[in-house]
Amino acid sequence: MAGTLALVGSGEFLERMRGVDAQLLARVGGAALARVVIIPTASVPDGPQVVARWAELGRAHFSSLGAAVDVAPIATRADADDPAIVVRIAAANVVYFSGGRPGFLRATLKDTRAWAAVRAVYDQGGVLAGCSAGAMILGAKLIAPRLRLGWPWRFDDAFGLVPNTLILPHYDAGPAPLFALVRRSLPPTLTLLGIDEGTALISDDHGWLVAGQRGVEVARAAQRQRYLSGERLVLNEAP
Repeated sequence: MAGTLALVGSGEFLERMRGVDAQLLARVGGAALARVVIIPTASVPDGPQVVARWAELGRAHFSSLGAAVDVAPIATRADADDPAIVVRIAAANVVYFSGGRPGFLRATLKDTRAWAAVRAVYDQGGVLAGCSAGAMILGAKLIAPRLRLGWPWRFDDAFGLVPNTLILPHYDAGPAPLFALVRRSLPPTLTLLGIDEGTALISDDHGWLVAGQRGVEVARAAQRQRYLSGERLVLNEAP
């Protein structure tokens, strides 16, 4: 049975997300039974000090909630196929991708043993959480800059755990005109999930729950619907 997905707009490992993350630990039986693995790969392009900072914050945050915490140090595709790292992921029941560069994160994990281990944790009932870049890779498509002349971005394949979606974090803080252009350029099969900062969209047996400080916008074609913290929504996953 598939587990829980948590799409986080921003704020990983900060005090303001403590209540949200306590909910995620409850999905695996509570903090005493939780085995969290932090994967800070998306921040690798920003340098080792940034990676170390996310790892330290993640350890401290989930340890303070009472969970056992490990970090999977994946900086390259070779790391992502390293059996020693794969074993550490497989031992977890909560996997958390922190933020950074979504394209790098996807390229580093695609078709690797580490990603297979992450999927196994989720498929076996665990929690798979991603913040910012970590959330973006879980949709069907990932927005990426286009380096040639023409439209300024393209839609690349992501991992598709949330089918037929494009996930945009920092939705309340990003430039509204840019996000409006993204909405207008969406292929007709895609639904945009705009997730505000300090907010998570969490799956369960009844659909999705908005949790945290702000809200989530669901946009498709000319329709836009906003949901606030505590509200539920059901995604139409048919293309």
